[in-house]
Amino acid sequence: MAKIKICGLSRLIDIDMVNNVLPDYIGFIFAKSKRQVDDNTALQLKSSLDPKIQAVGVFVNEDSNRIIQLCKDGVIDIIQLHGDEGEGYIRQLKTSVSNPIIKAVRVRTAEDIRLAEELSCDYTLLDTYKENQYGGSGETFNWSIVPRGKKPFFLAGGIDTENVLEAIAKMDPFCIDVSSGVETAGYKDLDKIIDIVKKVRSMKK
Repeated sequence: MAKIKICGLSRLIDIDMVNNVLPDYIGFIFAKSKRQVDDNTALQLKSSLDPKIQAVGVFVNEDSNRIIQLCKDGVIDIIQLHGDEGEGYIRQLKTSVSNPIIKAVRVRTAEDIRLAEELSCDYTLLDTYKENQYGGSGETFNWSIVPRGKKPFFLAGGIDTENVLEAIAKMDPFCIDVSSGVETAGYKDLDKIIDIVKKVRSMKK
């Protein structure tokens, strides 16, 4: 069964929503974004998060020391690197913390995915390529170019309640990653979160 991640939580009401539904993961965005949170806000939100849900920290070309500290403080459980971070950067994190690492790929070609799979990350995350934008486009990409990979992957980019079942059936991802797809007017929508989690969990392996 595919797992589900609700990304871009920034308010206590968002935490209340996911605590009612219990997705597998949630995401705090520390990179520049309309959903960006600072370290103190993330700490407050994590303290109210149901411990059954793992918190992913999303970073773009961040100082590794900040990530390490957030891991050691228990603010995040998993690291998601969404920028230009390479093997040396990943290895530096791995020598300092044991938290799993997701490396995002902005997909243009199958080769982009193959190169990311050579890194020592634990998971990849496949997202839509958009020039001068590291993520959050809210648009899907051409799923047909994705090769059969060696690592479990998160599938992101324009997934919502309308196409999530197709995404799982066609792609067989480890985890579905949604943000704007469960929002209304730029804010998380409880009904959409309930709907998408229910749909993901209806798909049995």
